[in-house]
Amino acid sequence: MLLIFPFIFIASLWGRIKGGNFIYHILRLWSGAWFFLVGIRHKNIYQAKPDPKKQYIFVINHRSNLDAAILVETIRQPFRPLGKVEISKVPVFGFIYRTVVVMVDRNDAGNRAKSLRNLKSVLKKGISIMIFPEGTFNETDQPLKAFYDGAFRIAIETQTPIQPVLFLDSFKRFKYHHLLSLNPGPSRSLFLEPIPVDGLTLADAKSLKERVFRIMEENLISSALP
Repeated sequence: MLLIFPFIFIASLWGRIKGGNFIYHILRLWSGAWFFLVGIRHKNIYQAKPDPKKQYIFVINHRSNLDAAILVETIRQPFRPLGKVEISKVPVFGFIYRTVVVMVDRNDAGNRAKSLRNLKSVLKKGISIMIFPEGTFNETDQPLKAFYDGAFRIAIETQTPIQPVLFLDSFKRFKYHHLLSLNPGPSRSLFLEPIPVDGLTLADAKSLKERVFRIMEENLISSALP
C-alpha cells in the first residue's frame, strides 16, 4: 500500500469523480498483486452479469477484514461504497479511504442524512454505490445479520436496481476476530440476479429489504455446501 500511495495521491488531485475512478483501477492492481503474494485466488461467479453501463446499488454480506480487498476485485465498474468514518483515521489507508468512500458517522443523525444525500448524488453522476446492509461485521452464528433500511430506501427513491453479491469465502480466508488468521485459498464472489424496483414506493421498502435478505440468505447457505 505504501508503494502505490504516491500514485493514489496524484490521482486524487484529479477530483473525486475522475480521480476516484482512477484510484479504483490502482487499487485493483494492488489487490491482485497482494492476493497473488499471499496465495488467495479470486473468482467472480455470475447468476447474472451486471451491465457496466448501468447503475446499481450493490449489497454485500460483511464478515471479514478482507472484504475491502475483495470488493475492488469483485466490482469491475465505477462505484463508491458507504463506509464508517472511524476507518478514515487509519494512517496511509485513511487517506485512500477518504478519497474513494462515502463516509458515515452512525452516531450522528445529521451526518447519516448527509451521507444518504451524497450517495444519491453519486448515482446521479452515473456511478454505482455499494452498501453492506448489515451495517457492520456479522458476528453471529447466522448467515446474515438483520439488514438496515438505507440501501432499500435509496433504491426506491432513485429507482436504481439492487444487485446482491455474496462473498462466499472471506471469513474462511481472514476471520474478523483473529488478526493472524489470514490463509491462502479460494475467494469467490457470487453475483445474484439483480432485483428491479420499478414502480415501488417507500411503503414497499420493508418488503423489498425482506425479499433481498431471504434471497441472499438462501444462496449463502446453498453455496456454502460442499
